[in-house]
Amino acid sequence: MAIEKKWIIKNAADHEIVSRLASELGIDPVLAELLVQRGVSTFQEARGFFRPDLSNLHDPFLMKDMDKAVERIRKAILSQEKILVYGDYDVDGTTAVSLVYSFLNRISANVDFYIPDRYDEGYGVSFKGIDWASSNGFSLIITLDCGIKANDKVEYAASKGVDVIICDHHLPENDLPAAIAVLDPKRNDCEYPFDDLSGCGVGFKLVQAYASRYGIPFESITCLLDLLVVSIASDLVSVVGENRILAHFGLKQLNENPRKGLLAMIKLSGLDPSHIIIDDIVFKIGPRINAAGRMESGRMAVELLTADDESKADRIASEINEYNNERKSIDREITQEALEMVRSGSCLSFDSATIVYNPNWHKGVVGIVASRLVEAFYKPTIVLTMSNGFITGSARSVQGFDLYDAIEKCSDLLENFGGHLYAAGLTLKEENLPEFCRRIEKFISASIKPQMLTPIINIDTKLDFSQITPKFFRILKQFQPFGPGNNAPVFLTENVYDNGNGRKVGADAGHLKLELIQESQPYRHISAIAFNKSEHFDYIKAGNPVDVCYSIVENYYRGIANIQLRIKDMKEREEII
Repeated sequence: MAIEKKWIIKNAADHEIVSRLASELGIDPVLAELLVQRGVSTFQEARGFFRPDLSNLHDPFLMKDMDKAVERIRKAILSQEKILVYGDYDVDGTTAVSLVYSFLNRISANVDFYIPDRYDEGYGVSFKGIDWASSNGFSLIITLDCGIKANDKVEYAASKGVDVIICDHHLPENDLPAAIAVLDPKRNDCEYPFDDLSGCGVGFKLVQAYASRYGIPFESITCLLDLLVVSIASDLVSVVGENRILAHFGLKQLNENPRKGLLAMIKLSGLDPSHIIIDDIVFKIGPRINAAGRMESGRMAVELLTADDESKADRIASEINEYNNERKSIDREITQEALEMVRSGSCLSFDSATIVYNPNWHKGVVGIVASRLVEAFYKPTIVLTMSNGFITGSARSVQGFDLYDAIEKCSDLLENFGGHLYAAGLTLKEENLPEFCRRIEKFISASIKPQMLTPIINIDTKLDFSQITPKFFRILKQFQPFGPGNNAPVFLTENVYDNGNGRKVGADAGHLKLELIQESQPYRHISAIAFNKSEHFDYIKAGNPVDVCYSIVENYYRGIANIQLRIKDMKEREEII
């Protein structure tokens, strides 16, 4: 049985501002309301919102240490030093490496890349990676999406005569690594105006800075933005400010002239090559790129994303797609085992947190399984397995609860950990597991608020089906790209029915395909898809009314575009007599 969600309708914006903006722009007041909710209240601000401009990107030299980084790279190129571009094995890391490597490879013949092995080396900069760099004659390492906490690794690299430039976007510790340059907009002493860049975003700012200083036309680096938008979407950074500009033009590049590796992935995903949106990256393209690092090697992802030959790109993409299919199969199997473990009471904890452990689970999918368990039980969740003699795993949280902070409180029991507010990874010795479970359960129990354990759907505003006109949708599309900070608007329409043609769809008949009618407008129906909502089928099929909250999307099928409601939740209501 699905967990019941709480619906919260946002407070109405100032009526006078909304009316004025709607009049000035000639748009439906509902659209003006959405703009005001997003901090847009004047004609000029609306023009800036609807027309992102690359000229509004920030000066990359505002980032602390950017001068030092650019000059060290310049010295390496002029001296024909070997440069190693080093990054994590996930989407953000592999796109970042691909972006910086692609750029440097144009201006130096002495560049290579390195992706650590998830199972042998783990996350971030490794001693093994530094040894490899040193023994192969590299004197400069540029880290991407990692390195901000690699103090000991940077020191080790220096002892081997290898300089390090760090490009990261994670929260630093008080003491920064003693690198040649540390580029991280989250540094306390960094005055860069936007601090929510992805790891790939920081890499792009480095490239932008180098190009700017040494006379390389900006137009020649915009072809890298298809990589950057894949990173922005997959890493779930906010799609506001500079990220919104970069994502907008990244989607333009991805739709009009994507690199061969991404085009191969688009075709394998069954997507329309000229209508890619953020959701397509999040649900189709990103997971496939991630599968390389989860199941085999992140190096394959970089080889795909830097391929300049179509047949090579197609071959690697096909291989990665097979890994993704294998990953999905393993993910489903482990998820079922974990769900059964919780239901049978054989998990390590199921009070304030869900903690499950099986030493035989595949390390590459435990993060996905943790997300599935959060969906099922809506509690902070930790999924653990065994790797290289240590217990290792992933943690996922619920809205409003800082699980990273909870894990940090147990750091004396951990070999290492890292992550964000809602997602983290950790490693510990087996003998510390009982105490870790006891302490983290106690901490979560004492600090989590009851309301955090109910999933919330934030609704922007109510909407009548009559308002969903072609003009309304045309303007709504210009609110894209969507993502954190600028989520796709969620609307509420009350008292709607299926027209009698509703049916169950999907391999397990778990979804609903509906044609909805609003009672006040019985002659107009609108298509809708409701994923994982088949439990409502009998009620709806009997002609009963529901309230629905949804986003409005464009559905492409055989080259034809149709407006469709993507239902997020529905509530059955008693028929009004």
